Amino acid sequence: MRLSLHYSPCPNDTFIFHALAAGLVRVPGAELDIALADVERLNEAAAKHAPDICKVSVAAAAGVLDEYRVLRAGGALGRGVGPVLVSKACDRLEDLDGKRVAIPGRRTTANLIFGLLCRERGITPEIVELVYDEVMPAVASGACAAGVVIHEGRFTFAEHGLSRLLDLGAWWEEDRGLPIPLGCIIMRRSLGLGLARAVDNAIRESLQHARAHPGAGAQYIREHAQEMDPGVIARHIETFVTDASLDIGSEGEAAGLALMAEARRAEGLSEAPADVFLKAE
Repeated sequence: MRLSLHYSPCPNDTFIFHALAAGLVRVPGAELDIALADVERLNEAAAKHAPDICKVSVAAAAGVLDEYRVLRAGGALGRGVGPVLVSKACDRLEDLDGKRVAIPGRRTTANLIFGLLCRERGITPEIVELVYDEVMPAVASGACAAGVVIHEGRFTFAEHGLSRLLDLGAWWEEDRGLPIPLGCIIMRRSLGLGLARAVDNAIRESLQHARAHPGAGAQYIREHAQEMDPGVIARHIETFVTDASLDIGSEGEAAGLALMAEARRAEGLSEAPADVFLKAE
C-alpha cells in the first residue's frame, strides 16, 4: 500500500519526520509518498481531502473531521509557543480597527485566535492573507499595520524592526486555562484504525530516533529551512517539539477540542464527531 504523507519544511516537522523520510523507520506494509508544503497549502490540501496523512493547523483540522481522524503523535502543542501579533507603529490592539493586518493563512490556528480576540474587543481589521514568511516583511515595509507571526517569527521579529503588540498564545492560555494547540497530524478515517495505529507508532518512533541521534537529520533539516540561522533552527525545534509531540495526552486533547469547537462555530458547522482523536493504546 502507498500512502501520501504531507508535512511542512519547518524544522520541527523535518526533525520529527526525518527518520521516516530516510527509511530509517517504516510503516509496516506501507510505502510513503512524501511532499512538503507551507502550512496553509497543507490546510488547503486537507480541505480537498487530497493527502492520506497530513500535518495541518488544529483550526483547519476542525473542518475535515468527518474525513480524517487526529493522530496522537507528531503535533505541536504547548505553553509559550503560540502566535504573536507584531507591529512597527501601533501600540494597542484597538489601533488596528480598520487597518490592514497580515495573517499566515485563513485556516491557521493563528488566524482563528486573532479573530476570537478581535471579536472580544470589538475591532474589525482588514485582513491580508500571506504566506507565513511574507508577514514580517509586509509589516516592516508599512504595507500592513500589523501581522500575526508563527514559527521562527516568534523569535526573529525584532530583527525586522518590529515590536510585539500582543502574545496571542498567552491570551488563549490565560483565557482558556489550556495549552495552545498549534498543529496536528490527521489521517484518512477510511484507512482504518489498525493502519492509523501503525502510522501513529511510526511517527513516534521517528521522533524518538531523532532525539536519540540528534545529528542524523541535520542536513535534511537545513535543506528545507532555507536561509534560517542554525541557532534559530535549534530554538525552533526546542520550542515546538515537546513531549506532546510524542503523545498529545489528555490535556492536549482538551485543548484541541476547545479550539476545534471555536473553529467549527466560526464555520457554521455542527458539533465534532465523538472520536476526533485516535484513542491511546
